[in-house]
Amino acid sequence: MAWTKSRIVTLTKREGQSYGFYLRVEQGDEGHLVRSLEMGGPAELAGMKDGDRIIRVNGTFVDNMEHKQVADMVRKSGMTVTFHVIGEDAYKQAKADGVNPAEPHSQTSQNQPTMNGVSAPAPKAKLCYLQKSSRGFGFSLKSTKGKPSTFMTGVISGEVADQAGVKEGDRVVEINGEKLESATHDQIVRKVKETGTSVMLLLVDEDADKYFKNKSIRPAVANATVRHLPHKPRIADMVKRADGYGFILKEETNRAGHYIGEIDKGSPAERAGLKDSDRLVAVNGDEIHSCTHEEVVEKIRQQGNKCCLMVLDAETEQMYKLGGASPLLYYEEMRANLPSYPESEPESTPALTPAPEVHVPVTAVPAHIPAETVHKHKLCRLEKTPAGYGFHLNSIQGVHGQYIKEVVKGGAADRAGVEDEDIVVEVNGVHVEMSTHEEVVNLIRNSGDRLVLLVAGKTAHDHLKAKGVTITPQLLDEEPSADIPKPASAQEEETNEQHEDNESDKETEKTATPPRSRTSSSSSSSSSDSEDQRL
Repeated sequence: MAWTKSRIVTLTKREGQSYGFYLRVEQGDEGHLVRSLEMGGPAELAGMKDGDRIIRVNGTFVDNMEHKQVADMVRKSGMTVTFHVIGEDAYKQAKADGVNPAEPHSQTSQNQPTMNGVSAPAPKAKLCYLQKSSRGFGFSLKSTKGKPSTFMTGVISGEVADQAGVKEGDRVVEINGEKLESATHDQIVRKVKETGTSVMLLLVDEDADKYFKNKSIRPAVANATVRHLPHKPRIADMVKRADGYGFILKEETNRAGHYIGEIDKGSPAERAGLKDSDRLVAVNGDEIHSCTHEEVVEKIRQQGNKCCLMVLDAETEQMYKLGGASPLLYYEEMRANLPSYPESEPESTPALTPAPEVHVPVTAVPAHIPAETVHKHKLCRLEKTPAGYGFHLNSIQGVHGQYIKEVVKGGAADRAGVEDEDIVVEVNGVHVEMSTHEEVVNLIRNSGDRLVLLVAGKTAHDHLKAKGVTITPQLLDEEPSADIPKPASAQEEETNEQHEDNESDKETEKTATPPRSRTSSSSSSSSSDSEDQRL
């Protein structure tokens, strides 16, 4: 019997947050078990189930490893982790049949990977930049006699290679931009030794290797991720003032390229993070390596009052050159999370060179803003990305009402105007203030790639409820678009008002009120014969 029920799941999370499940080992059960899934968390949205067994973490086989080792591997994965998962029944049956899960007859490579509930991007090669410490690079190389491939082994936890993103079993494709897939073991060892104190590796893990072979694609820098690289290009979004952006673009006689100089204090350029001697590599995502100075200046002028520049400092430029990689790889990976431009009034005079400092008086904000202007709800239209909608749905056990938490900066929810602590009033035109947490999660999950949320901040929600106003899209200045279902009939608000009263009283009753807890889709009882790790 083969592992026909295995699947690949990729999860992402925010700094300081969890993947939304516990990893456990339990007496009487084999394997590393998934338990206590958080409803609406990354793991639950990706389709992980209570009792699933995790057999690989980031391509490394873990079924025979100690519980603590596996938990540490997950924690060290950072903000993204990839699991090979087996359903509980299939795992037990395969064990009973004596099937070895480490053997390559698993059919996971035929399944579509998922990331937080949606199809994940295709696997990529990866660029890893290593700077030798006094203890070396922290890895060894192995190969099989008669076969050209060379693999990473002996990756020491916490050492240079491990911190650079190198994993056990990764296959070597290039070293410092030189293709070495057909090189012998000795040739690759010699090449590593010749690199000195710094080396750029192009590697593929097991999943990526299978993907490229199935597609008859040769791994290359052009289809690699740069997320492991320690030095990042900087993306500067600027809105022009009357005196320009506040920098000059210059050429230097002793080196090719276009460089930033003479940055005005307090200018848009300084606020956007530009530094003297930064090398400009792209204007609004267009590479400018082959452009003349005049052509680059004209490109910037053609953008009008808003401009997006990508620049490199000397250290980052040297690193990318070592691997023969274009910094635009970083732009392509990050552009989905680029901040939107702030609002700005049109300026009439385009200028890049500094002008005399302009002192703009600060105008006080009028104190007579009507309450209706401040206390407004929002109709937010979300387009799902490969990482999902970019928020968590939370509730308080035993209390009606759902609220937003952990809005991912630059994600679909953030771009649509959704904010942490917003209270959800409608989902796709359905009133949900009296719905259960599971009902609202199902509405969101079944919404496809588009989601329309009617939400209100806590202050706005309390204000409108206190005035006896039913929150609907019709209260907004704009009419709902044709693709939004009509709101469901308004329901009685008494229970919701009581919910809000309970919320406002919580601050004064902290010592008596138990802390909020997320609803779990499943749970397992505590036992002295089990170990669990919150992930």
